[in-house]
Amino acid sequence: MKLGKPLKISNLIRELRQQLDLSQEKFAAKLGVSLRTVNRWENGSTVPSQMALKLIEEMLEKTGETKRLVNEYLPKSEQREDS
Repeated sequence: MKLGKPLKISNLIRELRQQLDLSQEKFAAKLGVSLRTVNRWENGSTVPSQMALKLIEEMLEKTGETKRLVNEYLPKSEQREDS
């Protein structure tokens, strides 16, 4: 499975989880997935489903770090300009 170079979802998930001060187990419980699933996301062997990504996005919005993380993990060409 090939992941896009600019977006390192594994790093994004790990950073979000750490900012929320959650163990992988507690993060998994919040998302309704297993500990093993979160571990696989963070080590890059799998990627979250669309449903999980939506929940992760909601968590990002609650942290107030959304813009910083988007700038860090998404290349400028993929970001939408809000005019």
